Amino acid sequence: MTSDTTAPGTHLDEVSPEAPTTQTGRITTAVLNRMYVRALSIEASFNYERQQGLGFAYSMIPAVRALYEKESDQAAALKKHLEFFNTTPYVAGAIVGVSTAVEEQLSQDPSLAPSTANSVKAALMGPLAGIGDSLYWGTIRLLVTGIGVSLAMAGNILGPIIFLLGFNLPVQLLSYLYLRSGYRFGTKLLQRISGSDAMSSLTYGAGIVGLMVIGGLTASMVSVYVPLQFEVGEGVSSIQTDVLDGIMPGILGLGAFWLVYWLLGKGWKTTWVLLAIFAVGLLGALTGVLGTAP
Repeated sequence: MTSDTTAPGTHLDEVSPEAPTTQTGRITTAVLNRMYVRALSIEASFNYERQQGLGFAYSMIPAVRALYEKESDQAAALKKHLEFFNTTPYVAGAIVGVSTAVEEQLSQDPSLAPSTANSVKAALMGPLAGIGDSLYWGTIRLLVTGIGVSLAMAGNILGPIIFLLGFNLPVQLLSYLYLRSGYRFGTKLLQRISGSDAMSSLTYGAGIVGLMVIGGLTASMVSVYVPLQFEVGEGVSSIQTDVLDGIMPGILGLGAFWLVYWLLGKGWKTTWVLLAIFAVGLLGALTGVLGTAP
Protein backbone atom coordinates (compact mmCIF):
# COMPACT_ATOMS: atom_id res chain seq x y z
CA MET A 1 0.00 0.00 0.00
CA THR A 2 1.18 3.53 -0.74
CA SER A 3 0.38 6.57 1.32
CA ASP A 4 -1.36 9.38 -0.50
CA THR A 5 0.69 11.97 1.39
CA THR A 6 3.57 13.68 -0.33
CA ALA A 7 6.78 15.34 0.70
CA PRO A 8 6.32 18.87 2.09
CA GLY A 9 7.08 21.72 -0.25
CA THR A 10 6.02 19.95 -3.44
CA HIS A 11 3.27 21.27 -5.69
CA LEU A 12 1.42 19.94 -8.70
CA ASP A 13 2.86 22.59 -11.00
CA GLU A 14 6.45 21.73 -10.16
CA VAL A 15 8.43 19.60 -12.60
CA SER A 16 11.59 18.13 -11.19
CA PRO A 17 14.63 18.49 -13.45
CA GLU A 18 16.04 15.28 -11.99
CA ALA A 19 15.04 11.73 -12.79
CA PRO A 20 11.69 10.83 -11.18
CA THR A 21 11.91 9.25 -7.75
CA THR A 22 10.10 5.94 -8.22
CA GLN A 23 8.90 3.05 -6.13
CA THR A 24 9.42 -0.13 -8.10
CA GLY A 25 7.26 -3.21 -7.70
CA ARG A 26 4.39 -1.27 -6.14
CA ILE A 27 1.61 -2.25 -8.57
CA THR A 28 -0.15 -4.66 -6.23
CA THR A 29 -3.54 -6.32 -6.41
CA ALA A 30 -4.91 -3.61 -4.12
CA VAL A 31 -3.70 -0.92 -6.54
CA LEU A 32 -5.32 -2.69 -9.49
CA ASN A 33 -8.56 -3.07 -7.54
CA ARG A 34 -8.67 0.67 -6.84
CA MET A 35 -8.03 1.37 -10.52
CA TYR A 36 -10.88 -0.98 -11.49
CA VAL A 37 -13.32 0.86 -9.21
CA ARG A 38 -12.24 4.22 -10.63
CA ALA A 39 -12.52 2.94 -14.22
CA LEU A 40 -16.23 2.25 -13.65
CA SER A 41 -16.80 6.02 -13.86
CA ILE A 42 -14.61 6.60 -16.92
CA GLU A 43 -17.50 8.32 -18.75
CA ALA A 44 -18.71 10.35 -15.77
CA SER A 45 -16.74 13.39 -16.96
CA PHE A 46 -17.23 12.84 -20.71
CA ASN A 47 -16.61 16.03 -22.70
CA TYR A 48 -16.29 16.99 -26.34
CA GLU A 49 -12.66 18.09 -26.09
CA ARG A 50 -11.00 14.95 -24.74
CA GLN A 51 -14.06 12.73 -24.28
CA GLN A 52 -12.99 10.05 -21.74
CA GLY A 53 -9.54 11.56 -21.16
CA LEU A 54 -10.26 12.94 -17.68
CA GLY A 55 -11.87 9.66 -16.59
CA PHE A 56 -8.86 7.72 -17.87
CA ALA A 57 -6.46 9.92 -15.90
CA TYR A 58 -8.66 9.48 -12.82
CA SER A 59 -8.36 5.69 -13.24
CA MET A 60 -4.55 5.93 -13.43
CA ILE A 61 -4.13 7.88 -10.15
CA PRO A 62 -3.60 4.79 -7.89
CA ALA A 63 -0.86 3.46 -10.20
CA VAL A 64 0.84 6.86 -10.49
CA ARG A 65 0.81 7.28 -6.72
CA ALA A 66 2.30 3.81 -6.32
CA LEU A 67 5.05 4.37 -8.88
CA TYR A 68 6.17 7.91 -8.02
CA GLU A 69 7.01 9.34 -4.60
CA LYS A 70 7.20 13.04 -5.43
CA GLU A 71 3.98 14.89 -6.10
CA SER A 72 5.65 16.81 -8.93
CA ASP A 73 6.51 13.50 -10.63
CA GLN A 74 2.96 12.28 -10.11
CA ALA A 75 1.61 15.44 -11.74
CA ALA A 76 3.96 15.06 -14.72
CA ALA A 77 2.89 11.42 -15.16
CA LEU A 78 -0.83 12.17 -14.92
CA LYS A 79 -0.54 15.02 -17.42
CA LYS A 80 0.26 12.44 -20.12
CA HIS A 81 -2.99 10.60 -19.43
CA LEU A 82 -5.20 13.67 -19.80
CA GLU A 83 -4.99 13.46 -23.59
CA PHE A 84 -7.91 12.50 -25.85
CA PHE A 85 -9.25 9.01 -25.17
CA ASN A 86 -12.41 7.27 -26.29
CA THR A 87 -13.38 3.61 -26.48
CA THR A 88 -16.19 1.30 -25.40
CA PRO A 89 -16.15 1.80 -21.60
CA TYR A 90 -16.60 -1.91 -20.94
CA VAL A 91 -13.22 -2.72 -22.52
CA ALA A 92 -11.39 0.37 -21.26
CA GLY A 93 -9.96 -1.67 -18.37
CA ALA A 94 -7.69 -3.54 -20.80
CA ILE A 95 -6.13 -0.27 -21.95
CA VAL A 96 -5.86 0.96 -18.36
CA GLY A 97 -3.96 -2.23 -17.51
CA VAL A 98 -1.60 -1.99 -20.47
CA SER A 99 -1.03 1.72 -19.78
CA THR A 100 -0.16 0.86 -16.18
CA ALA A 101 2.52 -1.55 -17.40
CA VAL A 102 3.85 1.12 -19.77
CA GLU A 103 3.86 3.73 -16.99
CA GLU A 104 5.74 1.31 -14.75
CA GLN A 105 8.37 0.84 -17.45
CA LEU A 106 8.62 4.61 -17.95
CA SER A 107 9.15 5.13 -14.22
CA GLN A 108 12.05 2.67 -14.24
CA ASP A 109 13.64 3.82 -17.50
CA PRO A 110 13.62 7.64 -17.87
CA SER A 111 15.28 7.33 -21.28
CA LEU A 112 12.01 6.12 -22.81
CA ALA A 113 9.92 8.74 -24.59
CA PRO A 114 6.95 9.87 -22.44
CA SER A 115 4.79 9.84 -25.59
CA THR A 116 4.99 6.03 -25.56
CA ALA A 117 2.06 5.90 -23.13
CA ASN A 118 -0.25 7.92 -25.39
CA SER A 119 0.89 6.10 -28.51
CA VAL A 120 -0.10 2.75 -27.00
CA LYS A 121 -3.46 4.14 -25.85
CA ALA A 122 -4.23 5.61 -29.28
CA ALA A 123 -3.29 2.35 -30.99
CA LEU A 124 -5.57 0.24 -28.79
CA MET A 125 -8.68 2.35 -28.26
CA GLY A 126 -10.02 2.11 -31.84
CA PRO A 127 -9.72 -1.66 -32.40
CA LEU A 128 -10.98 -2.49 -28.90
CA ALA A 129 -13.94 -0.14 -29.36
CA GLY A 130 -15.02 -2.11 -32.42
CA ILE A 131 -14.74 -5.39 -30.54
CA GLY A 132 -16.49 -3.98 -27.46
CA ASP A 133 -19.43 -2.56 -29.41
CA SER A 134 -19.99 -5.85 -31.21
CA LEU A 135 -19.62 -8.01 -28.10
CA TYR A 136 -21.62 -5.97 -25.60
CA TRP A 137 -24.14 -3.96 -27.62
CA GLY A 138 -24.56 -6.39 -30.49
CA THR A 139 -24.41 -9.73 -28.63
CA ILE A 140 -24.73 -9.77 -24.83
CA ARG A 141 -27.32 -7.00 -24.60
CA LEU A 142 -29.52 -8.44 -27.34
CA LEU A 143 -29.35 -11.91 -25.83
CA VAL A 144 -30.33 -10.93 -22.28
CA THR A 145 -32.90 -8.42 -23.58
CA GLY A 146 -34.66 -11.14 -25.57
CA ILE A 147 -34.83 -13.42 -22.55
CA GLY A 148 -35.84 -10.64 -20.14
CA VAL A 149 -38.53 -9.17 -22.41
CA SER A 150 -40.11 -12.56 -23.11
CA LEU A 151 -40.39 -13.26 -19.37
CA ALA A 152 -41.65 -9.75 -18.61
CA MET A 153 -44.37 -10.00 -21.27
CA ALA A 154 -45.54 -13.19 -19.58
CA GLY A 155 -45.83 -11.30 -16.32
CA ASN A 156 -42.77 -12.91 -14.73
CA ILE A 157 -40.88 -10.68 -12.30
CA LEU A 158 -37.67 -12.47 -13.27
CA GLY A 159 -37.71 -10.61 -16.61
CA PRO A 160 -36.15 -7.31 -15.47
CA ILE A 161 -34.00 -9.10 -12.89
CA ILE A 162 -32.48 -11.39 -15.51
CA PHE A 163 -31.91 -8.41 -17.79
CA LEU A 164 -30.09 -6.39 -15.11
CA LEU A 165 -28.02 -9.25 -13.74
CA GLY A 166 -27.48 -11.02 -17.07
CA PHE A 167 -25.94 -7.92 -18.59
CA ASN A 168 -24.17 -6.22 -15.70
CA LEU A 169 -22.56 -9.23 -13.98
CA PRO A 170 -20.68 -10.46 -17.10
CA VAL A 171 -19.76 -6.86 -17.97
CA GLN A 172 -18.22 -6.15 -14.57
CA LEU A 173 -16.48 -9.51 -14.32
CA LEU A 174 -14.96 -9.18 -17.78
CA SER A 175 -13.94 -5.56 -17.12
CA TYR A 176 -12.01 -6.65 -14.04
CA LEU A 177 -10.33 -9.49 -15.93
CA TYR A 178 -9.46 -7.13 -18.78
CA LEU A 179 -7.61 -4.79 -16.43
CA ARG A 180 -5.66 -7.57 -14.72
CA SER A 181 -4.87 -9.32 -18.01
CA GLY A 182 -3.91 -6.04 -19.69
CA TYR A 183 -1.41 -5.29 -16.94
CA ARG A 184 0.11 -8.80 -16.96
CA PHE A 185 0.31 -8.89 -20.75
CA GLY A 186 1.84 -5.43 -20.93
CA THR A 187 4.37 -6.20 -18.20
CA LYS A 188 5.53 -9.44 -19.82
CA LEU A 189 5.72 -7.85 -23.26
CA LEU A 190 7.72 -4.86 -22.05
CA GLN A 191 10.09 -7.05 -20.06
CA ARG A 192 10.85 -9.10 -23.18
CA ILE A 193 11.57 -6.16 -25.43
CA SER A 194 13.17 -3.85 -22.87
CA GLY A 195 16.74 -2.95 -23.65
CA SER A 196 16.48 -3.80 -27.34
CA ASP A 197 15.57 -2.02 -30.53
CA ALA A 198 12.14 -3.62 -30.30
CA MET A 199 11.01 -0.94 -27.84
CA SER A 200 11.64 1.86 -30.32
CA SER A 201 9.95 -0.20 -33.03
CA LEU A 202 6.94 -0.74 -30.78
CA THR A 203 6.71 2.96 -30.01
CA TYR A 204 7.07 3.88 -33.68
CA GLY A 205 4.46 1.34 -34.78
CA ALA A 206 2.03 2.37 -32.05
CA GLY A 207 2.46 5.99 -33.10
CA ILE A 208 1.60 5.14 -36.72
CA VAL A 209 -1.51 3.20 -35.70
CA GLY A 210 -2.50 6.00 -33.33
CA LEU A 211 -2.26 8.58 -36.13
CA MET A 212 -4.39 6.34 -38.35
CA VAL A 213 -7.01 6.17 -35.61
CA ILE A 214 -7.00 9.95 -35.22
CA GLY A 215 -7.31 10.30 -39.00
CA GLY A 216 -10.31 7.97 -39.02
CA LEU A 217 -11.93 9.90 -36.17
CA THR A 218 -11.40 13.15 -38.05
CA ALA A 219 -13.05 11.80 -41.19
CA SER A 220 -16.04 10.41 -39.31
CA MET A 221 -16.61 13.12 -36.68
CA VAL A 222 -15.64 16.41 -38.38
CA SER A 223 -18.07 17.51 -41.08
CA VAL A 224 -18.26 20.82 -42.97
CA TYR A 225 -20.95 21.10 -45.66
CA VAL A 226 -21.48 23.88 -48.22
CA PRO A 227 -25.04 23.77 -49.65
CA LEU A 228 -24.44 26.46 -52.30
CA GLN A 229 -25.32 25.61 -55.89
CA PHE A 230 -24.73 27.26 -59.25
CA GLU A 231 -26.23 26.89 -62.71
CA VAL A 232 -24.28 25.10 -65.43
CA GLY A 233 -26.10 25.33 -68.71
CA GLU A 234 -29.58 23.96 -68.09
CA GLY A 235 -28.56 22.06 -64.97
CA VAL A 236 -27.51 22.85 -61.43
CA SER A 237 -24.24 21.84 -59.82
CA SER A 238 -23.46 21.63 -56.11
CA ILE A 239 -20.27 23.20 -54.80
CA GLN A 240 -20.00 20.47 -52.18
CA THR A 241 -20.69 17.29 -54.16
CA ASP A 242 -19.55 18.33 -57.62
CA VAL A 243 -16.55 20.52 -56.78
CA LEU A 244 -15.15 19.96 -53.29
CA ASP A 245 -15.91 16.22 -53.04
CA GLY A 246 -14.57 15.86 -56.57
CA ILE A 247 -11.21 17.20 -55.40
CA MET A 248 -11.16 15.07 -52.22
CA PRO A 249 -14.09 13.87 -50.11
CA GLY A 250 -14.03 15.51 -46.69
CA ILE A 251 -11.54 18.18 -47.73
CA LEU A 252 -13.27 20.92 -45.71
CA GLY A 253 -13.41 18.74 -42.59
CA LEU A 254 -9.70 18.03 -42.96
CA GLY A 255 -8.99 21.72 -43.42
CA ALA A 256 -11.02 22.59 -40.32
CA PHE A 257 -9.11 19.98 -38.31
CA TRP A 258 -5.71 21.37 -39.34
CA LEU A 259 -6.86 24.94 -38.69
CA VAL A 260 -7.89 24.05 -35.13
CA TYR A 261 -4.64 22.10 -34.67
CA TRP A 262 -2.65 25.11 -35.88
CA LEU A 263 -4.52 27.52 -33.60
CA LEU A 264 -3.93 25.30 -30.58
CA GLY A 265 -0.26 25.11 -31.51
CA LYS A 266 -0.16 28.91 -31.56
CA GLY A 267 -1.30 29.00 -27.97
CA TRP A 268 -5.03 29.62 -28.43
CA LYS A 269 -7.15 28.54 -25.49
CA THR A 270 -9.60 25.74 -26.18
CA THR A 271 -12.49 27.93 -25.05
CA TRP A 272 -11.65 30.60 -27.63
CA VAL A 273 -11.32 27.99 -30.37
CA LEU A 274 -14.78 26.61 -29.52
CA LEU A 275 -16.27 30.11 -29.49
CA ALA A 276 -14.68 30.83 -32.88
CA ILE A 277 -16.13 27.59 -34.32
CA PHE A 278 -19.54 28.53 -32.93
CA ALA A 279 -19.34 32.03 -34.42
CA VAL A 280 -18.22 30.79 -37.86
CA GLY A 281 -20.91 28.11 -37.88
CA LEU A 282 -23.64 30.58 -36.88
CA LEU A 283 -22.52 33.15 -39.44
CA GLY A 284 -22.26 30.48 -42.14
CA ALA A 285 -25.76 29.17 -41.36
CA LEU A 286 -27.30 32.67 -41.41
CA THR A 287 -25.70 33.51 -44.78
CA GLY A 288 -26.42 30.10 -46.27
CA VAL A 289 -22.75 29.34 -46.90
CA LEU A 290 -22.73 26.45 -44.41
CA GLY A 291 -25.47 23.93 -43.79
CA THR A 292 -26.32 20.37 -42.80
CA ALA A 293 -25.55 17.52 -45.18
CA PRO A 294 -28.74 15.94 -46.60
